[in-house]
Amino acid sequence: MSTTDQVTERPGTRPTAERHRFDEARLAAWLERNLPGFAGPLAVRQFASGQSNPTFHLRSAAGEHVLRKKPPGVLVESAHAIDREYRVLSALASGDVPAPRPRVYCDDAEVIGTPFYVMDYQPGRIFTDPLLPGMTSTERAGIYDAMNDALARVHNFDWEGNGLGDFGKPAQYVARQIARWRKQYLAASTKSVPAMDQLGDWLVGNVPARESAAIAHGDFRIGNLIFDKCEARVVAILDWELSTIGEPLCDLSFNCMTYHLPAGDPVAAGFAGVDIAALGIPSEADYLAAYARRTGRAEVPDWRFYMAFSLYRTAAIQHGVYRRALAGNASSETALLFGDCYRKVAESGWALASGG
Repeated sequence: MSTTDQVTERPGTRPTAERHRFDEARLAAWLERNLPGFAGPLAVRQFASGQSNPTFHLRSAAGEHVLRKKPPGVLVESAHAIDREYRVLSALASGDVPAPRPRVYCDDAEVIGTPFYVMDYQPGRIFTDPLLPGMTSTERAGIYDAMNDALARVHNFDWEGNGLGDFGKPAQYVARQIARWRKQYLAASTKSVPAMDQLGDWLVGNVPARESAAIAHGDFRIGNLIFDKCEARVVAILDWELSTIGEPLCDLSFNCMTYHLPAGDPVAAGFAGVDIAALGIPSEADYLAAYARRTGRAEVPDWRFYMAFSLYRTAAIQHGVYRRALAGNASSETALLFGDCYRKVAESGWALASGG
């Protein structure tokens, strides 16, 4: 790589991890045949973040792109659904939801070892700490309002009118989600965690009768958003692997888990116990009111249930990451930290459910 290329390496990238290496020449040959305007040489670096699907920065004469692929190894059925990511991104391109522009999908595992897709690279700012250190209170307020606006745009999107009528099954979505995450957790669990068992039982017995349907992103959090370089505006929502058609309040509660998790945790950082008003971060009540206004709701119902559900679901996902780390095929070097974190998240969820 030339000196110029080294200077312009994108933040958050690194040389490809050994376990995720693939034949870059073969990829370049495939892109020449399938990505309009592509021309080599091709430079590949891996994004350091990402627990599920390995993600890579591509630089070539055609510009900058991002490649997302399934991980190697034996995978849980229905997980790592990059084909669904590609489909929903293609549909969103017709609306006002800030999302990366997808370019090409490949289901031939012979090219680089697993299926993958390529999308445009979107520059901007990514914040990993929800407390937004180094910002003024006004800047933090703007960032949180922009995040709220982006989530409302996702849920206001006309999914039926844009080819996603069969993208999911909204009827009994929440009940099926509980069953899914319980099944995945129990299939991989080797040690009993009482809070997970108790919370799972409580959720089954308290599913709200009311249902609504929208695109459910499935992992909507500040770390999956790219903000404009200067303005408090979301320019891209990332990581659509878990997206479907379902209850939008599951997204909202997941987005608000930071209000219920302690600050400083290396994996599940939140700001419970922090004076967020002094930092310019809205209260949970104010954040919910802004979302309700943007989506035309009078209120946000059944909030305790949806928050407890999101904590349970997150604990189940984190447990899966931890198990993949033990098996040696997790995408991130920090995956082993999830072993302690998922227990804390489950305990937070059970405390909320049992204390109400």
